[in-house]
Amino acid sequence: MSETTADSVAGPDEGLLERYSSRVLIAGITLVALALLLVGGWLFPDSIVGTFADVLTSRNTLSAALRLSVPIAFAALGGIFSEKSGVINIGLEGLLIISAFTAIYVTDVTGGVWIGFGGGIVASALLALLFAVVTIEFRADQIIAGLAVWLIALGLAPFASQVIYGGPNTPTVATPGSISVPVLADIPFFGALFSASPSVYLLFLAVGLSWYVFERTTFGRWVRASGENPKALDTAGVSVTRVRYAAVLISGVLSGMGGAALSLDLGQFTGNGPTMVNGKGFIAIVAYLFGNYNPIGAFLSTLLFAGLDAMQTFLQLQGIGVPRQLIRITPFVVVIIVLALVGRTRIPEAAGEHYESGEG
Repeated sequence: MSETTADSVAGPDEGLLERYSSRVLIAGITLVALALLLVGGWLFPDSIVGTFADVLTSRNTLSAALRLSVPIAFAALGGIFSEKSGVINIGLEGLLIISAFTAIYVTDVTGGVWIGFGGGIVASALLALLFAVVTIEFRADQIIAGLAVWLIALGLAPFASQVIYGGPNTPTVATPGSISVPVLADIPFFGALFSASPSVYLLFLAVGLSWYVFERTTFGRWVRASGENPKALDTAGVSVTRVRYAAVLISGVLSGMGGAALSLDLGQFTGNGPTMVNGKGFIAIVAYLFGNYNPIGAFLSTLLFAGLDAMQTFLQLQGIGVPRQLIRITPFVVVIIVLALVGRTRIPEAAGEHYESGEG
């Protein structure tokens, strides 16, 4: 019995060490590569390496990375809340789509950007509520239900735009502009942190609050228990169903903030093909898995992917002799490499499992 207990304890510790070793290895390789790139750019400023270094250290790159990270990071935070509670929500892409369209439509109707922002959040929360009812109340398969949420939004938003505006793309509306902090906004490179869209600052706030909820509040402990050991939570007198409903609704609110920010920052919803969301909800899933369900880790992972996306955009304009098609796929190649190297991420024990009070 003692050997079995020892093995059961050692196993998770070894797995945890393996996962963090993989992340440390990736971080180390990334830092070394960045250092070599910067040194090479300093030694050979007129070479391809120099061009890469210039793009990497450009204030415009950081600014674009922050803007591109907003919808992904908000969706990643929402995914963390839902999955930590035991409900796997792969419908984040759909939540981003429906909120992106609704935000533009409500802004167009009311003339208020922040009213439109709230409208996008409400639309996403309602779709998340539908997902919660289907998966928690009626015990539907969470993966299939998540795919259904995505497909519903993928068809509904462009269709609504076609009916209302005569095409899949909406007309342009007012944007929230940007917030600049005097003096600090003039700092080279890092000045981009102090001259950004309000959605960027909302994201910083959301990351901090999400970390605080999980690490310092009773509700955060309930969410973790709901995903790890729902029977113990139920035994303690806390409703697992209510906790999961709350967590899924929070995922809808956070994803709604990301989708609304995406379209309002550009002032238009684009519904062609995969829509303007274009896979950001699925990248968000990769981000929070790579970040090991930690809000700060998920944000940093998102910033990595968004930074690569921003770099490829600027590199296409540099004429460095590399085919644009090859540059364009760089962020997605990195996502695949990260998934291959990151090792096994331990998902919550009860994730994807249904629970009713009194089970066990």
